[in-house]
Amino acid sequence: MNREELKRALKSYRTPFEDEQLFVEQFIELTDDPLAFLRDRKEGHFTASAWIVNKTRTHALLTHHRKLNRWLQLGGHADGNENLLEVAMNEAREESGLISLKLVDRGIFDIDKHIIPANDRDPQHFHYDVRFLIEAAMDEPLTISEESKDLAWVKYETIPDVVKANDSILRMLEKTSKSEVVC
Repeated sequence: MNREELKRALKSYRTPFEDEQLFVEQFIELTDDPLAFLRDRKEGHFTASAWIVNKTRTHALLTHHRKLNRWLQLGGHADGNENLLEVAMNEAREESGLISLKLVDRGIFDIDKHIIPANDRDPQHFHYDVRFLIEAAMDEPLTISEESKDLAWVKYETIPDVVKANDSILRMLEKTSKSEVVC
């Protein structure tokens, strides 16, 4: 998925969720910015995430992010890579150690624009996060990366308590709770 393919995918992206609808156009416009995939774009840039679920759709893999001190889906910066699907898969592998990762669909699963607080290196900025749905085996050992405090398969019914009103994670949870399980 290159920049033009991403732009086409965003133009055809449909969601029943109003919060996503509000920023689809901003994502499309960002694809025209030469710095869109680089942290050098200080006001905000593309990131990619993996919503990793087990095959039976009872659990999702979450990481307790070290810097943000929150439970989140796995993902990270594009750092110049315009193939956000590749970025999401690489981040999923690097942050979990899983090798059983299987892309469920090449299409965009979810998008979210969220604020990242200022830190020692960067001012406050936005992440334009493009997310993909990925399956993995729960019996495979997990490897916690330096970016995480913890990594865990979390039951769907307990995710709301774990993520505390993180609307974008609750939205992804709702999407997979309603999706058909493919056996």
